[in-house]
Amino acid sequence: MALDFTTARPAPALLDLPWSVPLEDWPSEVLAALPRGISRHVVRFVRFQGRVIAIKEIKAELARREYEMLRNLGRLEVPSVEPFGVVTGRIGADGEPLDACLITRHLQYSLPYRALYSQTLRPDTADRLVDALAVLLVRLHLTGFWWGDVSLSNTLFRRDAGAFAAYLVDAETGELHASLTDGQREHDLDIARVNIAGELMDLEAGGLLEERADPIEVSNQIVERYTSLWAELTETERFERGDRWRVEERIRRLNELGFDVDELAMSTDLDGTTISIQPKVVDAGHHSRRLLRLTGLDVEENQARRLLNDLDSFQAATDRQNDDEEIVAHDWLARVYEPTVRAVPRELAGKLEPAEVFHEVLEHRWYMSERAGRDVTVKDAVDDYLRTVLPAKPDEQSVLGVDTVEMPVLANGEVDLD
Repeated sequence: MALDFTTARPAPALLDLPWSVPLEDWPSEVLAALPRGISRHVVRFVRFQGRVIAIKEIKAELARREYEMLRNLGRLEVPSVEPFGVVTGRIGADGEPLDACLITRHLQYSLPYRALYSQTLRPDTADRLVDALAVLLVRLHLTGFWWGDVSLSNTLFRRDAGAFAAYLVDAETGELHASLTDGQREHDLDIARVNIAGELMDLEAGGLLEERADPIEVSNQIVERYTSLWAELTETERFERGDRWRVEERIRRLNELGFDVDELAMSTDLDGTTISIQPKVVDAGHHSRRLLRLTGLDVEENQARRLLNDLDSFQAATDRQNDDEEIVAHDWLARVYEPTVRAVPRELAGKLEPAEVFHEVLEHRWYMSERAGRDVTVKDAVDDYLRTVLPAKPDEQSVLGVDTVEMPVLANGEVDLD
């Protein structure tokens, strides 16, 4: 049987990979030492044309289905890994057929939850991961995607200005509908609650969960966070005709949550005394779209919110509130943001992505100013951050060196990277 490659773009170098070898036996020289989460299937990270790809060994029918599903989610701009291709028709050296492979691009600066728990983390890490997963689940449900296997293991997390942004990794069980019923959404929530509780209990057994965290209590929070966000995004609100300001208020609240309203249904009752409004179409990424328009920076939502706040502070500090916003943004980019991220030495560039470095420098500057009892300059904050903080952080761009399931944890909570 001949090998059959289906890829999103031409990639003849795929022919050089050892497809006749079972994935679990691939030679170390082609593998990239990235942290792997828990998976039902064999998954390996492979260095490929200067980047890293993830390869999952799976039945051909499932591989093709998941590849198409991930492509559809990408078209819907849902946070998910990018599909690269499918390889079928594999035959082993003994002449026996091998399973197909689904190939996805590795999401830079992302980590599975077990790798995050192997580092020194803030005590509320479990809460912040559940928050990120709740936002992702709401976004998926708004597009009509029923996941069917919601879990921390099937999610990757990227730092997002002190919080996390969640990305779907495994779409094997997912279904895409025009819209979801309440029953389908509740089914996903039940699956999430059970899976998260089990995953946190596993961390607890390994001594990786903070002592005060209760796995059951944390897993139940996803229902609360999801329900609250879903209601704010979709529920009908009624008010008196004279309270029309509440239309703007509703939109402002959604913007603060990071969503834009693309379509709003508004109607009055028969005598015209009350008005009802309901968002019909909402899109995530309010702050990131505004920052991208002003500066060209493409970052996570909370990072964008933080950068925009600093841009607003720059505009006020330079007394340019009446200037064109695009021109002020260009000056802020050239005078504040770019000098900060360019100051990171090449050997430290893989620690955090640039927007997260900028966010941490702002945090560091605030703490320095508080201790000093005066305003500390950005340059002084950058110099001190690069000298005392960033070198101690693990490299999160790509390589951590060992599997997360086997990652040893030192007594002081630092990751053993050797």
